[in-house]
Amino acid sequence: MLDRTAAEPLSVQVADGLRAAATSGALRAEDRLPSSRALARQLGVSRTVIAAAYDQLHAEGWLAGRRGSGTYLTTAPVAPPAPPAPPAGPEDEAGLLDLFPGAPCIDALDPAAWRRAWRAAADHSAVTRRERAGEPGFRTAVVEHLLRHRGLRAGPDAVVLSTAGTSSAVCEFANAVLRPGDIVAMEDPGYQRAAGAFLAAGIQVYPVACDEDGLRVDRIPADVRAVYCTPAHQFPLGARMPAARRVELVEFARRTGIFILEDDYDGELRYDTAPLPLMAAMAPDVVIHLGTTSKILSPALGVGWLVATPEITAAVLAYRERTGTGPSPAGQHVFTALARHGDLARHLRRLRRTLPPRRELLVGTLRARGLHVLGDAAGSHVVVPLSSAAAEDQAIALAHARGVALDGLARHHLCAQPEPNPRLCTMPSLVPTRHNFGITLGYAALPLPALTTAIPIAADCLAAVA
Repeated sequence: MLDRTAAEPLSVQVADGLRAAATSGALRAEDRLPSSRALARQLGVSRTVIAAAYDQLHAEGWLAGRRGSGTYLTTAPVAPPAPPAPPAGPEDEAGLLDLFPGAPCIDALDPAAWRRAWRAAADHSAVTRRERAGEPGFRTAVVEHLLRHRGLRAGPDAVVLSTAGTSSAVCEFANAVLRPGDIVAMEDPGYQRAAGAFLAAGIQVYPVACDEDGLRVDRIPADVRAVYCTPAHQFPLGARMPAARRVELVEFARRTGIFILEDDYDGELRYDTAPLPLMAAMAPDVVIHLGTTSKILSPALGVGWLVATPEITAAVLAYRERTGTGPSPAGQHVFTALARHGDLARHLRRLRRTLPPRRELLVGTLRARGLHVLGDAAGSHVVVPLSSAAAEDQAIALAHARGVALDGLARHHLCAQPEPNPRLCTMPSLVPTRHNFGITLGYAALPLPALTTAIPIAADCLAAVA
């Protein structure tokens, strides 16, 4: 339709409309257009308007006149290829009861404390320049938090930096400390976003198999520059790396001169025993500790922390100066206010009361169906192993049909068979065969009434394919 009140001339509107028809596929190459007289009559405009539009499209190469035949569309743009579908994630499961792992328990947040912390954050004056290392109050709060809740004393040989979260910290480390082409060993299955951060920096990712004690140190090649792992609660299989395995990994790092990136994404959440001391407390000379607020509070804050030697933190700060990057102050101020008034400690105690009954409900329901459950009494997810990729896919489809979103282990593997991703597996001779199949079940994100609805459905679907 032509808009006679618009600023654009009618001839421009006609030309735009014909281009749009060609672009959308409504008109195709070699289609014959109406004569200028016929189209003018159809649109209720003068023939001069159509002639001007045709002249413009002739000049652009869209149209060609053929003597005694008429005017034809000479070409049409090729539709861009559809982008490959990304692996399914929780953001793709809108409208379903979400049992994906990795989300915090918002139900445990005290709304009054949450609002109070945001108001306190708003009391800070607007800044003209960000502190590249992070807000001083936030860094002090993190030091106290790590000492009280994770047993890590950040002394003079360790520096605390604020980050925009774990993936951001991995990206900064990869760009600031490593060089393109360096190799980093990672747990397989493991945290895909950390792998993505390394790959974006040109770092090769070497997948290392896990067993019931976490990362297999004996499978790490000697020529890696760093090892990324989740020793407190391996993601996604849920194992806790025991002391002997941690010592073995530290000895390997010191012997080969590499770094260990310790991702402590939910290390505060243990329900059976006290958590093992952080690896950073054991070996601050080789361990870089990474923490985040997204699993214990909310990803709305968008902040975390990195604890490392002065040499590492200086390299990260230099990278931030070169790129103008750094974490936002707002989330840091909220975390600081929660910590200052004792609300953070109260929230963690509430989490440790809220999550165990949820886990017991989930595990009890699964075991009542005869299903095996993997994962320590920690964090906010468990794993039900399955025999094959087909069983995994079938369980996901059955649950989806009944309104529940399940997460398969397939998307957490760095090198899924039978077609390994060449960007993730840069050394084909070193690619392991995928052997972990199953479903990861998160029990934190859903409100309790929705969780009690989703759990029996998930258990039924898993029992049907087990």
